[in-house]
Amino acid sequence: MRYMGLDVGTKTVGVAVSDLMGWTAQGIEIIAIDEEAEEYNLDRVKALIDEYDVTKVVIGLPKNMNNTEGPRAEASRFYGSLVEDELGVPVVYQDERLTTKQAERMLIEKGDVSRQKRKKVIDKLAAVLILQNYLDANS
Repeated sequence: MRYMGLDVGTKTVGVAVSDLMGWTAQGIEIIAIDEEAEEYNLDRVKALIDEYDVTKVVIGLPKNMNNTEGPRAEASRFYGSLVEDELGVPVVYQDERLTTKQAERMLIEKGDVSRQKRKKVIDKLAAVLILQNYLDANS
């Protein structure tokens, strides 16, 4: 059983997949989207689902610190419903509070990752953290 993790933003979606055993998550790519223009690039998500033989998609749910859901959580749920309805793959949600901050901190601590380089990989790393947290909680 292979899982895909998605970190959904307004302009990009970070993508990670699990190994075949469902133990570890690896970042694979960042997909450009345009939420305002309702361009979600589901064709690319579908191609990756097929390529990696994904059986379940884990989408990060950006809850507020008081555990409520705001507009970004609503947008993630909408994207998840598109994945389920149009691609036919089951979707689950994983609390992603602070994963982007955690990813940025990891890149800064590495020391040699410039702000420009961080912007290019932060969403992919956040997707890895979302998926790994799900795998750890459900293994």
